[in-house]
Amino acid sequence: MDVEERSPGSGTDVLVRKVDSHVATLRTGLHGPDLELAERLAGCLRELIASTAQASAADRARVRVAVHYFVLRRESRGRLLSVRSLAAAQRLVNKAARQLGRPDLMVETRAG
Repeated sequence: MDVEERSPGSGTDVLVRKVDSHVATLRTGLHGPDLELAERLAGCLRELIASTAQASAADRARVRVAVHYFVLRRESRGRLLSVRSLAAAQRLVNKAARQLGRPDLMVETRAG
């Protein structure tokens, strides 16, 4: 039986594609501060994906959870992601960034 070895980049590529695809979908329905928040969350996630590509399985799992939480729209109505979902994703992404020692990537809410 042959065992297929996966390169470290294959998992990261899938995660980045999920984030990019989700943001592309959000661009059709979100505008202003909500879209800006989604874009900043996506940027943070891309950076976390890249910086943990060679990290421990536990660290990669934290990032994977954050990505999946961001792209799954459990609280959505139709095609649009609710603001509440974005805020929840923001909290989870920020928690992952903190746990991974990357507070510089935390996404702050901008006033206005």
